[in-house]
Amino acid sequence: MEIIWHSLSGLLTVMIVIGVGFVLERIGWVKQETESFISKIVNNVCLPPYMLTSILSRFTHDQLLGMANGLVVPFVTMITGYLVAKVLARIIGVSKSHRSIFTICVGFSNTIFIGLPLCVALFGDVAVPYIMLYYMVNTTLFWTVGVHDLAADNGEETPIFSKKTLKSIFTPPLMGFAAGIIMVLMGWGLPKPLFDSFRLVGSMTTPLAMLFIGIAMSKADWKALRVDAEMIVAVAGRFIICPLIVLAILPFMHLNELEGRVFVIMAAMPSMTNISIISKQYGGDYKYAAIQTTVSTVVAVAAIPFYMWLIH
Repeated sequence: MEIIWHSLSGLLTVMIVIGVGFVLERIGWVKQETESFISKIVNNVCLPPYMLTSILSRFTHDQLLGMANGLVVPFVTMITGYLVAKVLARIIGVSKSHRSIFTICVGFSNTIFIGLPLCVALFGDVAVPYIMLYYMVNTTLFWTVGVHDLAADNGEETPIFSKKTLKSIFTPPLMGFAAGIIMVLMGWGLPKPLFDSFRLVGSMTTPLAMLFIGIAMSKADWKALRVDAEMIVAVAGRFIICPLIVLAILPFMHLNELEGRVFVIMAAMPSMTNISIISKQYGGDYKYAAIQTTVSTVVAVAAIPFYMWLIH
């Protein structure tokens, strides 16, 4: 029971801040420019120094080298989950225009805007490097396999590896993470004033990310929600199949306890919020994608405490 209360407490903390963003949008304080600004400042300004200082302050050379085998778990989880989703989409008769969106919603999770603040609330800053391992795989597979399938379903051929794809993968947060790893492996550090400044800017990441989620949820078109077979199977795939794949893999991997727990919780995160944006860009049904991601975000409130109890 203590674990359940701990996870519920962490979720409640996150949901309260998300609720603030929800209310701010509803009372008209948030304009389109504001939402775009928050997204940009989190991704481009706050997250890179947050990743950098987290790695520099919490890991040694040997500890980082020991993390490398952890990449196998998220990779196998996402590839397997994605392929299972493709099979399920054909079994339940998902239309071709929705098929890639459906499989992306099942296979890939929201690692930054929800996964990061929630896992930090549950496990502390020490979990950040493991979150970033999951994020690296999630981002790479989404922008290669996922976007390629999405474009193909809408009559546009996109090479899996291209200049545009590489630019999408090597995001500022990932570059901050990579810089931290390189500096630790090389034995480098930052001057204290610079380190403290970076950490101060990075500390804004979690609250701003949660405000952004609340704003996005407030703008969701709940009237378009329709509970059907596609919705039920997509939710089951995201919150049952993917976490169970991680749980099935872990006994065969030599990971530390915290790393395994973080991977389970990350696999149980809701679908990626930017699926609707990318769907619109490639001519897909972005409203369908938005509803799928919004519903999965709500369902996560019940799923996360269950998995916190299970992994303990």
